[in-house]
Formats: sequence, C-alpha cells, structure tokens
Amino acid sequence: MNKGILIIFTTCLIFSIHIRQDFSQTLKRLTLQDVLELAHDQSPDAILAKHRFRGNYWQYRTFKAKYRPSLNLSATLPEYNRIFEKEFDFETQQEYYVEKNTNNSQLQLSLSQNIGLTGGRIFMRSDLRRFDIFGGDGSTQYITTPVSIGFSQPINGYNSLRWEKEIEPIRYEEAKKNYIDAVEMVNIKGVGLFFDLALDQLNKEISEINYSNADTLFLIAQGRYNIGTIAEDALLQMELALLNAGTALNQAGINLQASEFKLRSFLGFNENVKLELIIPAQIPELEIEVNKAIEQARENNPELLNLERQLLQAAQNVAEARSEKGLNANLFALYGLTQRAEDISGAYKDPLSQQRVSVGIELPIVEWGLGKGRYKMAQSQEEMIRTQVRQAQIDFEQNIFLNVNQFNMQDDQLLIATKADIIAQKRYDVTKQRFLIGKIDVLDLNIADSEKDVAKRGYIAALRNYWTAYYFVRRLTLFDFDRNQSLEADFEKLVE
Repeated sequence: MNKGILIIFTTCLIFSIHIRQDFSQTLKRLTLQDVLELAHDQSPDAILAKHRFRGNYWQYRTFKAKYRPSLNLSATLPEYNRIFEKEFDFETQQEYYVEKNTNNSQLQLSLSQNIGLTGGRIFMRSDLRRFDIFGGDGSTQYITTPVSIGFSQPINGYNSLRWEKEIEPIRYEEAKKNYIDAVEMVNIKGVGLFFDLALDQLNKEISEINYSNADTLFLIAQGRYNIGTIAEDALLQMELALLNAGTALNQAGINLQASEFKLRSFLGFNENVKLELIIPAQIPELEIEVNKAIEQARENNPELLNLERQLLQAAQNVAEARSEKGLNANLFALYGLTQRAEDISGAYKDPLSQQRVSVGIELPIVEWGLGKGRYKMAQSQEEMIRTQVRQAQIDFEQNIFLNVNQFNMQDDQLLIATKADIIAQKRYDVTKQRFLIGKIDVLDLNIADSEKDVAKRGYIAALRNYWTAYYFVRRLTLFDFDRNQSLEADFEKLVE
C-alpha cells in the first residue's frame, strides 16, 4: 500500500512540474540557420563586434585626417591684466612700481598640412591683435599679420608619418578581418548553445519515454509478482528503475530550462519567448582541401595581418630609438607681412616683411649609454618578435592542417552515429518485446535501454562536432567552402 502511494505521489509530482505550460509564452521553432541569422542581427556578441569595428574605423579616419589640410580658428577674447610692474627712473636712479591696466585680444586663422614624405609641416596663417592700455593717456594699437607662410621640419631621420602610413592601413584591414572573425565566433558559440539545448530537449524526450516505459513495466512486474512468476527482487528492481526514471525526468526538465535560458539570452530574447529547436537532418557534402584552406587562411586570416603589423611596429621602434641616440635637430622657418597702427584699416596698409628662421639642436654629450641602450633594446625586441612571428606562422599552418583533417572525418563519424542510433533503437524494441513475453530478465532490458539512450545522444554529439568543426575552419580561413567564396561584410553599413 505504501509503495503504491509513493509511486502515485512521484507521478503527480513529475507531471505537476513538466506538463505545466505557461500559455503567455510565444513559441519559436528555430533551425540551426535561424539561430545563427538571429545571432548575427541581435546577439550581444555581434553588437559588441560591430562597435569594436566602429572604433577601429574612426581610428583609421583620424589617421587619414592627418594627411588632409587642417583649417583652424583660434581666439583670445579678451586677456585683461591689472598688475604692478617695477620700473627704473634713470634721472633719480630709483626703482618704483607702476600700475598697469592692459587688455590683449587676438584672433588667428591658420591653414596647415602635414608632409608625409618628410614628416614636416607647412602652414599659412593670418593674425589680428588688439592691445589696449587703460588709465592715464591710454592707447590702442592693432598689430596685424595679414599673411605668413612657414614650415617646420625635424632633422633626425625619424618620420612618424611615414611609419603610420605603412602601419595604419594594415591595422584597418586587420580590423575588417577581425570583425568577420568575430562573426564566425558568434557562429561557433551559436552552434554550441543550439546543440546544448537540442541535447537537453532530447534528454527530456528520452526521460519522458523512459519514465512511461518504466511505469508500464512496473505495472506488468506487479502483475507477474502477484501470480508468482517473478521474484520480489525483480519487482524491487523495476520499482527502483521507475523512481530513477522520475528523478532523471525532473533533472532533465531543470537542465532544459537552463540551456533554453542561455540560448534565449544569447539571441536577445526575453523570458516571454519559448524556444523549440529543429535538428538539422542533412549536412552538406563537403570535402575541404588542405592546400586550399591554407591558401585562403594566408589571404584572409587577421592573425597573419597582426604578425605583419608587429614586425612593422618593431622596425618603427628601432628607427625611433636610432634617431634619439644621436643628433636631434628641428628647422623652423617663417616669412610673412606685418604692420601696426591705431586703427584696423591702418594696420593693413603698407605691411612690412617679417622673417624668422630657427634651428634647434640637441646633442647628447654624456648620457652613460642611455640612447645606445634603448637602441639595442629595440633591436633585440625586433629580433625576438621576428622569431615569434616565424614560429607563429608555422604553428598557424599546422593548426589549419589539423582542423581541416578533423573536419573531413566528421561526416564519417556522423554516419556511424546515425547507424548506431538506428541499431540501438531496434535492439531495444526487440529486447522489450522479449521481456514482455518473459524470454529475458530485466537486466538485459536495462542494458538495451541504456545503449539506446547513449546512441541517441551520440548522434546529437556527432552533429554538434560536425557543425563546430565546419565553422571553426571557416573562422580560420574566413572562407565559405560550401559557396566557394570569401566571407564578406557590408562595412559601410556598419558605420552608419
């Protein structure tokens, strides 16, 4: 009697947990392709990748702006000063302080252009200044520089603009490839979450079937026990199997909720959306050539661009360190027209010429090997990076080789898993029928049941391995081998 009450209670508990349905939820039935397309559009990972690219885009635009003319307007309106200054009276041979009230206002318009070839800068500007003295007789003067042209040029052999012109386009191209790489990472993550949920859906279905079968078999065992055809230990074993099946069903429900929550969060859905997955029934007939994969990876993978950029940056550091250990000089030259008057119109009449030339030199005399040490460190760093890059290139190609070969085996693995699933299910059906007519004991039935479940889970695992390996190869090569074309993105749309 107690056993019957326990079983009825367990049954009610299971169905109260698993049959209850929230009718306010919207059901979405999704294929693997649906999940990946939704992830591209609205997953947080894809949105973050988009904003990272935008940041790199504006960094590149900032670099490009350095090579375009720059027009600037600056003003000081006003600069008022009320101070006491010391003055010397030559007649009395005494010093005394005089109060001065002045205002200085300035307006300047300048046009400048960097010179990428030399690393210098050429500029043209126009200035207007008004100087007021308050108190006493007072006075106002206008000082103008209608036009002046000049240039500044470092003379130390290091041209930062030239190095940026080599490095920044590579960095921007790397950013493009990194965005596509991030999209493929979204695919890989989407595949993992899809098959996590698919496996838990399957486990839930298996648990429901197993519980129903265990319940039926227990009832049959009770009948046989009552007529004395089976022993009590066999009945207890069937009862234990029913309780274990109930526990497994409860756990399967909890796992299903957890995996559904993760996929729902990844896709940007709220809790009002219920997901149900459609397992892919087919895979593309695809065999990837290793040499083609390596060729596409060399052309598309951002890691190789990153290695190229590292080499250039190391060479840039060596050039900069070399320039700092010797003579540093800067040339500045300016020619213009200037005038002053007590009114604005007069300040622009008959301007006088204005010239300015300066050469600044800095030569280290005693620095205890500081400059030479920096230069040698930069050289050593360059050689270290060169060695690391060579090794990384070798490892990269080996990684392509291994991953392509692993993918090419997945279709065979999936075929084996499919056959194993069919055979295990057929064996269980036969074993169950033989148990029902009393030809075999419960131990054989439990073994067949366990093998059936393992085979079904093995099929889902094989599908997961196939699609994970496929998208991993796509990520390494940034190439769609199914469509035979490089992966691309609409970068203009990304920065709108």
